Amino acid sequence: MITFKETELNPEILKALDELGFVNPTPIQEKTIPHLLSSERDLVGFAQTGTGKTAAFGLPIIHQIDTKSKNVQAIILSPTRELCVQIAQDITNYAKYTKGLNVVAVYGGTSIDTQIRSLKKGAQIVVGTPGRTLDLIKRKKLKLSTVEYLVLDEADEMLTMGFKDDLDAILEGTPAEKQTLLFSATMPKEIANIAKKYMKDSVEISAGKKNIGAENVNHIYYMVNARDRYLALKRIADINPKIYGIVFCRTRRETKEVAEKLMGDGYNADALHGDLSQAQRDYVMSRFRTKKLQLLVATDVAARGLDVTDLTHIINYNLPDDLEVYIHRSGRTGRAGKKGISISIIHSRETGKIRMIQKKVGKTFEHIPVPSGKEICGKQLYNLIDKVEKIEVDESQIEQFLPEIYKKLDWLSREELIKHFVSAEFNRFLAYYKNAPDLNVSSKSD
Repeated sequence: MITFKETELNPEILKALDELGFVNPTPIQEKTIPHLLSSERDLVGFAQTGTGKTAAFGLPIIHQIDTKSKNVQAIILSPTRELCVQIAQDITNYAKYTKGLNVVAVYGGTSIDTQIRSLKKGAQIVVGTPGRTLDLIKRKKLKLSTVEYLVLDEADEMLTMGFKDDLDAILEGTPAEKQTLLFSATMPKEIANIAKKYMKDSVEISAGKKNIGAENVNHIYYMVNARDRYLALKRIADINPKIYGIVFCRTRRETKEVAEKLMGDGYNADALHGDLSQAQRDYVMSRFRTKKLQLLVATDVAARGLDVTDLTHIINYNLPDDLEVYIHRSGRTGRAGKKGISISIIHSRETGKIRMIQKKVGKTFEHIPVPSGKEICGKQLYNLIDKVEKIEVDESQIEQFLPEIYKKLDWLSREELIKHFVSAEFNRFLAYYKNAPDLNVSSKSD
């Protein structure tokens, strides 16, 4: 399959895809769409977030939905509210010209009554989180008897978040004669068990190798004393002035502390954790998506469903205990053909864990020294000069002030003016790193 127009998708879908600028399918779409259009066999798909999974399963489902019937024909389960809303919006966009097709998103943290009213109006496709979906089923507001397609998206993450019992209850309540589609970035035993128990004669499709890190991601680690983690994090941010990434912490408390320190030190950062209200969470995520924040400090659970395609860095403030979690974290960068970097800040007794992760990911991790103050000052200085060189000057906004400024600075030569300008912008870094200590430590296990 070379283009979407060469598929059997109906003209209404193709028109919507054309408007969205979709021409060539991604690898997971190229493998999944023909199967779902021609076969009723269940499917297990291995793909990271950001590979085009929603279109891979969504387009064939839209194509095959009976729009004359208002009954629920497809249920799509996803781990978080954010991902649920995103999938529903994507499918709505794909179905823009498919008359009579309704999509409803159901999730916690908002009025269930509003969602019940939407379901009563009729919806052929329901996208939901497991908890809210099961709640609606128990209330008999969401009927499963007419379901023909059941999609488990990011199944491994749903299990990680503790939804196994909910998934079992939903799966057991669906008709035996349906097509089940399971998508997962990894294949832990629990996923294999679900596939074995609830899926029949399934086909396995992969957009890459199972249980490995993304191809475009470089993995590096810095080794410091545990007490110096935050200082190392600051240096990582400072040596990468254009960083746009997520800092993963173990606990809510640590997440808050690290984010507060970063904000106090003048970084464009904020925290994402379970203590935030839904409105606060939406606000932080909106700021991060629009790049008003450079660094988002988050727990793994809080970051579920945050789908940002152009992250430059993932930073493991602490290594996760579960190796699969590392794969999920690092897979958030290096997407859509772009390069990404996964950084781990470790102490000397964690080199064994690094070796285990290397084996799991199938890549060599590079141990590099924490940058020195001198290196950081040089990087920041050249970044500043680059910004000055490329900035767009709007003379209409500053013209009235220029004569006085010229007069004020007339006594400075060109060279002196540059020195004063650089010093004014740069003294903070110079002062902070003037006597900065070496944070590097050697391994105690090598």
